[in-house]
Amino acid sequence: MSNPGEADATPITSVRQLADYLASGGKPAESHTIGTEHEKFGFSTSDFAPPPYEPSGIRAMLEGIGANGWEPILDHGNPIGLKKNGASVSLEPAGQLELSGDMLADLHQTAAEFETHFAEVRATAEPLGLGFAPLGFHPTMARSAMPWMPKSRYAIMQRYMPKVGSLGLDMMTRTCTVQVNLDYSSEADMAAKLKVSLALQPVATALFANSPFTEGKPNGFLSYRGQVWTDTDNQRSGMPMLMFDQSFSFERYVEWVLDVPMYFVVRDGEMLDLAGASFRQFMAGSLGNTKAGEATIGDFADHLTTVFTDVRLKKFLEMRGADAGRPDLMVAQSALWVGLLYDDAALAAASSLVRQHDWSAYAALRPEVARHALAAKLGSGTVRDIARDMLAIAEDGLRARHRLDAQGRDETIYLAPLHEIINGGRTQAEHWLERFNGDWNGDVTRIFAEAAI
Repeated sequence: MSNPGEADATPITSVRQLADYLASGGKPAESHTIGTEHEKFGFSTSDFAPPPYEPSGIRAMLEGIGANGWEPILDHGNPIGLKKNGASVSLEPAGQLELSGDMLADLHQTAAEFETHFAEVRATAEPLGLGFAPLGFHPTMARSAMPWMPKSRYAIMQRYMPKVGSLGLDMMTRTCTVQVNLDYSSEADMAAKLKVSLALQPVATALFANSPFTEGKPNGFLSYRGQVWTDTDNQRSGMPMLMFDQSFSFERYVEWVLDVPMYFVVRDGEMLDLAGASFRQFMAGSLGNTKAGEATIGDFADHLTTVFTDVRLKKFLEMRGADAGRPDLMVAQSALWVGLLYDDAALAAASSLVRQHDWSAYAALRPEVARHALAAKLGSGTVRDIARDMLAIAEDGLRARHRLDAQGRDETIYLAPLHEIINGGRTQAEHWLERFNGDWNGDVTRIFAEAAI
């Protein structure tokens, strides 16, 4: 989850002002960038337990990585993140380490950024006796055994989450994801990209399924992380129907977001617990909390980070449907969405593909792909069928972008692992289940060394 957001103290005066705030994120197509975020679980190389904040744990990781020119982000004196240029390192609630990458021009830069980050993590982790593995759900530990990081917003969420869903604390402590952040040019461009990407997020969940174990045993799902999101907090999650409406706009989104319950506001370096109140109430001054004062643009920016729809709209779009996984597949996740959304012809083809089914069909897929991944039923076929079409469109889109690396290769090279899966290969989850039932002899802890970056 995000580090503390922008501190814009401009008072909010209208819904239109907030819609204009979102619209200000629009960029010309030639300036569109790619920002990839990915998370991974830390583990002790001696007993596979998750590292605590301290000693010799996550704090030491941040301090070690920080020695490479990163600036610390503090919460009551505790380092809870790092920032450098346009990138940041942040902590999920149980110490999952996240890189929020810089906004880059092409996927070749994305792949290079991955390698640089992984090298920094390995160099810092090894002397501490730690490793890091990107997996969608923690394969061995009970929720109660996971540590909590000293990050103020997480204390508020920890109290509130059990009131609104049965799996919210699992989402916080036992999941890891990979997402890509992409730009839009205009309100119409935003709406077109949002409809396509939101409808197809369940397909991404299927393609990147990587969470078949819970507490040391198969859990009956291929993406248990995907299952967790079906009962985390449905007032702020999922695939809201209004996003598929023909009249969807920045202003309609703001109207919806204003009624999403808040978590907090930041005042004088302190987080005030406002969990459960709506932002609309906050704007109206009806919270009865004098410390909170009037609502500001910075407060709204923070509130947007607590909306957990499968595609999140901020000043850009965040694709949020995939389990964290193998490094080449995490780059492939970015490649898939860039190919679909950053070429006009590809976006038009993807829009036509999505229109083959109603919104309700895609929404109904969310629990089905969590269990069955590509074998889930869609219409008269399976998710594998639409994934194959989706991949072909993305490949055309990347080829049309014609962004070449030093060897003269375009960005389609990053789709290679998806072609393997689509053409009859196994998802990551199915690979791990085969290992569990074969060479591992039922010992799930073997996954840590094999999945480590």
